[in-house]
Amino acid sequence: MNRLRSWLFDAAFYGGSIPFVVLAPVSALFGQAALKAHVMGWLRWHRLCARTIMGMRSRVEGVAPAEPALYVAKHQSFYETFELGLILDAPLIVMKAELMEIPMWGWAARKYGMIVVDRSGSGAALRRMLREAAAAREAGRSVLIFAEGTRVLPGETPPLRPGFAGLYKALRMPTVPVALDSARVWPRRGPKHPGTVTFAIGEALPPGLPRDEAEARIHAAINALEPAFRIG
Repeated sequence: MNRLRSWLFDAAFYGGSIPFVVLAPVSALFGQAALKAHVMGWLRWHRLCARTIMGMRSRVEGVAPAEPALYVAKHQSFYETFELGLILDAPLIVMKAELMEIPMWGWAARKYGMIVVDRSGSGAALRRMLREAAAAREAGRSVLIFAEGTRVLPGETPPLRPGFAGLYKALRMPTVPVALDSARVWPRRGPKHPGTVTFAIGEALPPGLPRDEAEARIHAAINALEPAFRIG
């Protein structure tokens, strides 16, 4: 049954996403407000498919700050890349450069202000990412980064990628960790399952902390729902 539901979800979500992707450049022509509304519509379509077809729900623990912030999240599945956009009110996402090569959608994503990270880690790529992040700060927009760099399995706690430290220093924003457990219902392989995904929004770190301290505190906080970090 879960395998059938997974197939139905994929057919409905990806099929329904075609108009959103194709029409994104059109929305971009009408400015940021129109493009944000377009993006939020796509995020809501994902939530509707996840809830009605897969029986997935989200539970949020903690409160996001009212002011713009740098959000640093765990990454276990495709689910949070959409759901966090709704929970955090459409932050700009730090995304891999390959996604910007998608015809039409990549252009619209740049117009929206998405921040590109080149995982080759070159100095030029890092400087470009920091310039784009600075533009987001000046515009008063929040930023979301999956700082471990890729999806991980439950219990895996790889170190943060260097891009986090650069963003933390450059943005000078409150930095908010987000732990989650989406892989319980959306595993990397095999069918998806009904269930509730917890998003634990942690305590904001102030800007200006030493790099080692900021990385250690954020790393522990985004892994707060992982077995290795559970207390008791």
